[in-house]
Amino acid sequence: MLKSREGQRVPSTPLMIRRDGQWQTVDSTAFFAGRRVVLFALPGAFTPTCSSTHVPRFNELASLFRANGIDEVCCLSVNDPFVMERWQDEQQATALSFIADGNGHFSQAMGMLVDKAELHFGKRSWRYSMVVRDGVIEKMFVEPERPGDPFEVSDADTMRAFICPQSRPQPRISMFTRPGCNHCARAKASLAAENLRFEEIRLGEGGLSLSTLTAVTGESKTPQVYVDGERVGGADELERWLSERRREKAAA
Repeated sequence: MLKSREGQRVPSTPLMIRRDGQWQTVDSTAFFAGRRVVLFALPGAFTPTCSSTHVPRFNELASLFRANGIDEVCCLSVNDPFVMERWQDEQQATALSFIADGNGHFSQAMGMLVDKAELHFGKRSWRYSMVVRDGVIEKMFVEPERPGDPFEVSDADTMRAFICPQSRPQPRISMFTRPGCNHCARAKASLAAENLRFEEIRLGEGGLSLSTLTAVTGESKTPQVYVDGERVGGADELERWLSERRREKAAA
C-alpha cells in the first residue's frame, strides 16, 4: 500500500546528486535540512511520460517555485548517475537537480519502491511529488495505486497550485528556429525578458528540415511560435502576444 508520509521526516539514506560538475554522495537528512525543497520522483529516465511531460513542466516552473520560497527543485529516479546525467543534458533541464537513487534505498525507505518486472524495469520508484521543509514532508502528492503508470496528481501544475495558488499557469511555449535567424534571436530575447521558458525546436537537428516546418506549421519562415498548442506566428506576432499578456496582467 502506497501511503503519504506527510508530517514525517524524510528517511536517512545515501543520495547521489551532482554538485560543481561532480557526482557526490550525500545523506538525505543533511540534503533537506534547513531548506524547503520540491522533489518529484518518477519511474525512469528516458521513459515517455517522464520525458515528454513530467520533467519538462517542472523545469518550466522551477523559477516560479523559487520565487515562492522553494530553494531547490529535484527529480529522483532509480537510475545510475551516468544515465541521469545524460538524460538531464538531453532534456536541457538546467533548472532542476537530478538525484540518482541507483539502489532504490531512498525510494524503498519512502515506501515508494515498486516492482516493474513485467516491463523488465526491475524495482523502480512510484510516481509522486512532495514539498520538504527542513527535513519534514510538508505535502505529498502520490499517484493512485492502480495498474499502469497513472499521472494525475504528481505533475508540476498541481504542485504550483499548492505552492503559489495565486499564480497564473505558465504558458507552454514551443518555437521553431533555424541557425543564423535574426528574427529567431529577437523572439528568444523577448521571451527571456519576460522570464518565460520555451521549448526550442531547431531546424537542422534530429532530421528536422524546412520541409518539416512547412508540414507542421504551414509556414516556411522562422521563427514559428506556439503557445499552449495554438500558433502565435513569428517574432512580430509574438511581440503583440506579449504586449497583450502584459496588459492583462496589469488589469488583473
